[in-house]
Amino acid sequence: MPFIRISLRKGKSPDYLVALADNIQRALVETFDVPENDRFQAIHQHDENELIFDRSYLAGPRSDDFVYISITIGRPRTAEMKAALYRRLADLLAVSPGLRPEDVMIVISTSAPDDWSFGNGIAQMTDPDWRQRVAGGRQ
Repeated sequence: MPFIRISLRKGKSPDYLVALADNIQRALVETFDVPENDRFQAIHQHDENELIFDRSYLAGPRSDDFVYISITIGRPRTAEMKAALYRRLADLLAVSPGLRPEDVMIVISTSAPDDWSFGNGIAQMTDPDWRQRVAGGRQ
């Protein structure tokens, strides 16, 4: 149930954005135990003065193609799984849409099950009636 926020500067093509979003999802499925259809992403495109970043802090040098990927997850993952995600994501994005690894910043935040409502005004992950319906195949 991760929610992904992708921030980058304006001006990329629709194909670039699709490749970016698709490869983020692919990396999550391959390394982070995320079901293929569990996909929630928001792409935020910013003017030059709206996405401010240090070009060399702890990595770099970063270019104008810098992308910030914020991943909010419910269930914690191991340090090994996080490291695998970082590496796989950098590798996939280097191939398509052609991002340099220096331009990919990833931040993972963990939340509790009751921090999520997927709709209908219900915290599905903690609602016993909802969980019973899912277990009984009536969801």
